[in-house]
Amino acid sequence: MRPLILASKSPRRRELLARLGLPFEVRDPGLAEPPPAAPPGRFALVWAEKKARAAWEPGRFALGADTVVALGDRVLGKPRDGEENAAFLRLLSGRTHTVHTGVAVVDPEGRARTVLAAPRVRFRELDEDEIRWYAATGEGLDKAGGYGIQEKGMALVAGVEGDFYAVVGLPVAAVWEVLKELGYPLLEGA
Repeated sequence: MRPLILASKSPRRRELLARLGLPFEVRDPGLAEPPPAAPPGRFALVWAEKKARAAWEPGRFALGADTVVALGDRVLGKPRDGEENAAFLRLLSGRTHTVHTGVAVVDPEGRARTVLAAPRVRFRELDEDEIRWYAATGEGLDKAGGYGIQEKGMALVAGVEGDFYAVVGLPVAAVWEVLKELGYPLLEGA
């Protein structure tokens, strides 16, 4: 079996998939993704499938994922700069938001299976010094919602309801289940 194609530029997704021990190759889907829009779960699923299909080739499995952060009806993409990152953190401070991570797997025949994880993340009440500190790290600039729960951003989070790894960017157990259902030889590659 040829390695799984991971249609993602995300180092976090690469790291999580590597932890499973599955052989994979990274392929940039080369898509110009628009700013995330409502409904966030639907947006994440559509873009996950577009990414997987853009990287897929016949006879191969391809995996795409997309993450969208939403506070109620407001969608928070990747902040443009430190100032917008700080504004996102002020919005999230002391509140609970939802992280929608859509995953699509395209099988060797070109059939797609999608799954959505939507954990809820509760932020601590942040003071202005903490907001300025985190925004100045630059860590949140390449992340939906403007923070990385697996990095320094862990200090901002009071709790998670649901799949922690979906917050990081890849609901690992759901990915495993979809690959298993589609006949990917998981235990041979792991």
